[in-house]
This record gives sequence, structure tokens and C-alpha cells, in this order.
Amino acid sequence: MKGDTACTLLQPKEYKSGVKPVWCPGCGDFGVLGSITKALSGLRIQPENVAIVSGIGCSSRMPTYLNTYGFHGVHGRALALATGLKVARQDLTVIATGGDGDGFSIGGNHFLHTCRRNPDMTYIVMDNQVYGMTKGQASPTTDPNWVQGKLTPSGTGINPFQPLVIALASGANFIARTSSSDSNGTARVIMEAIRHPGFSMVQVLSPCVTFRPEQREWKHMLIPAPAAMEATSDPALAARRLLTDEGVYTGILYQGDRPAYQPKHEPSIDNIAELDEEFQI
Repeated sequence: MKGDTACTLLQPKEYKSGVKPVWCPGCGDFGVLGSITKALSGLRIQPENVAIVSGIGCSSRMPTYLNTYGFHGVHGRALALATGLKVARQDLTVIATGGDGDGFSIGGNHFLHTCRRNPDMTYIVMDNQVYGMTKGQASPTTDPNWVQGKLTPSGTGINPFQPLVIALASGANFIARTSSSDSNGTARVIMEAIRHPGFSMVQVLSPCVTFRPEQREWKHMLIPAPAAMEATSDPALAARRLLTDEGVYTGILYQGDRPAYQPKHEPSIDNIAELDEEFQI
């Protein structure tokens, strides 16, 4: 598990901070918040043993709404911050949260290299295929034919970023897709993601009801992956599945066995004068 195992059973509501979310009514991120609290409760991880790290965006407000340690960073840098924290504090359960714009556009480089490094942490991406907080621009995962006002009146004409395929190719150790409308199912997947060693990537399709109201239909379109597509440890098989599933299958789609990245800690310097000597010219 990505952190200490605790004993006391807390109810999901005890992991909430009491700060009222400012998401739009009907936003899928409410369901993800509930899933995270259910997962932490189910794993019996104490709030003080959890750190939630985020970047910028609607979904990146998540640390504010949880009664755990949290860090609301800058745009696209959540994974860099979370990796550093996990390397320094192996005892913590570290979870990074964010959206498709934050994670795959300005944060795309960090995403690739976090998958490659494979630190023992979990990344939950609330993907709504739009920049919601900045009023509805197309994001990296937006369909090329999506028409939006003056910005993309004829669609983007650009193939969407394939986060799960990229995660697999870059070395992520656990890959899953869920729906925010299935709060309990998403909670179960997050639990497995936290348990699995190495970097776990969970894409949660989370509708933006304000700028993409048609996404309300996702809950009728998404289906659990059939038994023939159960999680595999074969990256070649997983790649073929992810490239042909058209983004509609949910569940755990890949579970690798790469060892997690955890460099050895060097002895700390107790005498500050010794540290000063290293910088003398």
C-alpha cells in the first residue's frame, strides 16, 4: 500500500474538511470527492497519513475539501510536487488529483516522466474534455469535432490525447478508467490503485454539466469491461485493448509488476557548518 496501514475505522464523511465545494451543481467532481472519502475509509488510512496534491482547475480544488494534508500547487506541477513528497515521506499515502487540462497540457511532460519513474503514488484525473474553470475551451482530450463558440467554431480538428495509452507506453504500473456517476465503483478502483505498488493512474470521466451538458449521457454509454478484458499484466495486450475500446470500457485495465521508484535516503546533516562547507568556493 502507498503509505502506512492504520486501524481505526472512520466514516467517509470524517475525511471531508467541512469546506463547501464551489463546483457547479451536477458536476461530476462531487462524485469523485465521495469516492475518495469512501476509498480512504475502506482502507482505514488515517487522515494524518494522507497527502492530497493538486495543480490548477476545478478538480484541483480537491485538497480543500478533504480533512487530510493537502497542497494546492501551480498549474501542471502536481505530479512533480507529489513525487518529491513521496520520495521524502515514504510513510505517507500520496494522491495527486487534477483535470485533463492541468494534467495533459501544461502538465504533460510531468505526466510522462512520472509514469516512467513509477513512484508509489496514485493519480486521479477527472477528465471532462474541456477547460471548465476558464470558461469552456477545448482541452487535450476534446473530440476533434466538438464545436464551441468563437474559439473552435469548426471543431479543433486535432486528434485527442489518449491518456491511458500514453500512461501505458510511459511505464505506469496500474491503469484504470471509471465514471464519476458510479461513486462506489470508482471508490473500489481507487482502493485497488492505492494498494498497488508503483504509479497508479485512474482516469475518471467526470461530466462538466455547464460547458458540456451532453456529457450527462456518459452514464448510459460507459460499460464495465467484459470478462475478456479483465486487468492484464501484459503491456502489449493492454495496448491493443486501450487503442480499440473507444474509451467506453470502465474498470482496471492494466496491472504491472515494475518495482516502485524509491531512491535511498542519504544520512542527513546535523551540523549546519558541514552543509556550508559544501558551498564554499
